[in-house]
Amino acid sequence: MITAIVLIKADMARIPEVGEHIAQLDGVSEVYSVTGEYDLVAMVRVSRHDDLAEVIPGRMNKTPGVLSTETHIAFRTYSRHDLEAAFSLGMD
Repeated sequence: MITAIVLIKADMARIPEVGEHIAQLDGVSEVYSVTGEYDLVAMVRVSRHDDLAEVIPGRMNKTPGVLSTETHIAFRTYSRHDLEAAFSLGMD
């Protein structure tokens, strides 16, 4: 499982609809509206690195109202929860 954290700048007037649209994309597990330099944070979880290109520049960046994105790949999880088991449900 590859996890990417995508920081999104969006047209201020369209943040709710942009967030809802991105949340429906395959590979996107969660979208948060946040304060600060970015407007939204999306968690993308895919089984192959090649799939990131399909989800982020292929679909997310083409969402009307998305101005820019910055992608960070997660390498290690520090948590009290068994996230590997939780996020592997339904994945081959």
